[in-house]
Amino acid sequence: MRILDRYIIKSVLSIFFACLMTFFSLYIVIDVFANLENILKHKVELVILIQYYLSFLPLIFVQVSPIAALLSTLYTFANLNRSNEIIAMRSSGLSIQYITKTVITFGIIVSVFIFWINDKFVPQSNVLTEKIRAQMDAGDKELQEKEREEVTNLSMYGLKNRLFFVGKFSLAKGKMENIVILEHDEKQNIIKKIVANKGIYQDGLWRFYQCITYNFDENGQIRQEPQYLLEEIMSIPESPREFLSQRQRPDFMTIAQLDDYIWKLSKSGATAVIRNLKVDLYQRFTVPFTSVIIILLGIPFALRMKKRATGLSSLGISIMMGFLYYVLSAVSIALGKVGVFSPLLAASFSHMVALLLSFYLISHLP
Repeated sequence: MRILDRYIIKSVLSIFFACLMTFFSLYIVIDVFANLENILKHKVELVILIQYYLSFLPLIFVQVSPIAALLSTLYTFANLNRSNEIIAMRSSGLSIQYITKTVITFGIIVSVFIFWINDKFVPQSNVLTEKIRAQMDAGDKELQEKEREEVTNLSMYGLKNRLFFVGKFSLAKGKMENIVILEHDEKQNIIKKIVANKGIYQDGLWRFYQCITYNFDENGQIRQEPQYLLEEIMSIPESPREFLSQRQRPDFMTIAQLDDYIWKLSKSGATAVIRNLKVDLYQRFTVPFTSVIIILLGIPFALRMKKRATGLSSLGISIMMGFLYYVLSAVSIALGKVGVFSPLLAASFSHMVALLLSFYLISHLP
């Protein structure tokens, strides 16, 4: 590594880690004060609190790293500009691409690291956080009220290799509506599909109404005429509370688990749910590269930070561009989940727009 590269990366790393520590501390302090009443009321032990906030660290890192990368880039190039070092580099024949390659490489490395953290640690962290939160909220009236609420688009793996999809579920009433049950063999091939209008849990048994049962052969083809029953008692051992506790959530799954889950759900007919899950899956690949994207967006403005007035305006514009990038990302994801964009386009649209804009701005630098 050349002296110039070491000089730039040293500044970037110091600011990046300083921003991370600041964001970590702010998040924990704000969250503690926001939940101080519940913590004192339930007399939560210090060990549980430490475990709770430690389990949040992977998720916080994934969320704040792009902002930390942007701020470290802006600060580094602002300092170089104030001391006229950028002018000296350009006068010696160095191109914009050469000057910024160290920061861009840093962004790529951070993005790859975020991808690894997001897939390997964040799902486990979310599961652990949920368990600790349940311990902290045990006996809380707010938790009991949540259990009385209706849950939509509930899905879970059950015993006997079954996959359940429920359009509407009520724990308090022991009732579910718009039900699809997929049974698989040991090789995960679908062997039976049950569709029911509603199900009611009474006396330890599930009674399903207006049921249609489809049987499949080893090739996935319907083996015989579908069987229709007005009422059927199903041998499902899971109680309503177990349905709620075992529901499948994309943020609890790794990429491989989410991909396998989508494949298993593909024959359920739940097109809206499958589309939403595909958007979540593609996001797992695109979101980690937000760091390098937002660095590229910040570079044109960072290199203009020479005078104080210009620097402040460039800083404000670059932060605003980063904010607009997140807004565009949220809008494209929403459009993907309602079916306007394809899942792949929804997950990558903001990245493509930001890349084109950053390349245009960098190419027009003096």
